[in-house]
Amino acid sequence: MGAVKDQGATAPTERQLQHGVKHLHESGLKRLPNKYILPLQDRPRPEPTERSLKLPVINLAQLTGPTRPLAVASIAEACERYGFFQVVNHGVTRGAAEGMAEVGRRFFGMPFEERAKYMSADMFAPVRYGTSFNQRKDDVFSWRDFLKLTCEPMPDVLTHWPASPADLRKVAATYAKETRDLFLVLMEAILEGLHGSNAEERKQMKPDGGGGGDDVDDDEEEEEEDIMEKFKNGSQLMVVNCFPPCPEPDLTLGMPPHSDYGFLTLLLQDEVQGLQIQFQENWVTVEPIKDGFVVNVGDHLEIFSNGRYKSVLHRVLVNSERSRISVASLHSLPYECVVRPSTKLINRAHPRCYKDTNFKSFLEYISSCEPKKKNFLETRKLIMESIEENP
Repeated sequence: MGAVKDQGATAPTERQLQHGVKHLHESGLKRLPNKYILPLQDRPRPEPTERSLKLPVINLAQLTGPTRPLAVASIAEACERYGFFQVVNHGVTRGAAEGMAEVGRRFFGMPFEERAKYMSADMFAPVRYGTSFNQRKDDVFSWRDFLKLTCEPMPDVLTHWPASPADLRKVAATYAKETRDLFLVLMEAILEGLHGSNAEERKQMKPDGGGGGDDVDDDEEEEEEDIMEKFKNGSQLMVVNCFPPCPEPDLTLGMPPHSDYGFLTLLLQDEVQGLQIQFQENWVTVEPIKDGFVVNVGDHLEIFSNGRYKSVLHRVLVNSERSRISVASLHSLPYECVVRPSTKLINRAHPRCYKDTNFKSFLEYISSCEPKKKNFLETRKLIMESIEENP
């Protein structure tokens, strides 16, 4: 299974590969094209015993009432220890979630010619249909097709979304609103946990031992309120992923190891396993839970938290028997806003560790090279030597 295969005259053409993996699967493909075969060291390795991870499950109903501090602390611990967690009682209705997954399946079930109407190389396009991770830059393709929908400003982008299936716009708009509401609930709790846990340390760092700090506290409260207002009109990108059955799943991946660029990603997945995260230097499978969302820390939250919370590498496995659908909703500040470490989290003990960044910088980076692992975030880090020279 390890050798690259000669596929002779039956090998798909480059144009056919650009049509995507759903198209290849429907053609009755029996062997994996060379373009999808990963180098040996990058392939998913079979484990002697399958590793799976039960991420912390946070009941968001506990954010209301006297249990809120406990729920906030649980979210903070999950962000710091795993960079991933799952949520239940999250406020996204079952109808909205099931409807989004179902309309996604029907979109990918349409003839290729209908889906191809939305193919675009424009990173700023309000709708993009494509394949792999970045099909114009990837040396090795991933076994994945996608539909990306920009969600803001909704009145401007909605008419650009696919008109087929007929209910896609209505269903996706409802789902986008409900996931945005969930994002705001989560970010309010995350900010509370980040800044609350740092309050006593900040007092101890003040020259007067904590006295006369009311003005500072007021400024910090204003900063928190300001960023929540920006989140309300922030960027949101929905990505509907389709991973069809793969003839040789041990030679490829549905998505390569990567981190997400925003503050948080909210992932709706079906019952088919596939998501893996890197935990304690091992790849472990995340077990789906019914009616739950997977939440993960993005690069922007790592920057904003000044490295307290880390975005975590994750990837997607494929299988030979079952198709898998997932819907990722990526959230951040408005596109024009600058992301920088929170001033509340910078002091003598914790100097600033990241440069300013924005969405334009990210798009320029992925447009110029093949995105791998956390390479973009690495370009945002400040060199420790310069930090020590300029405390």
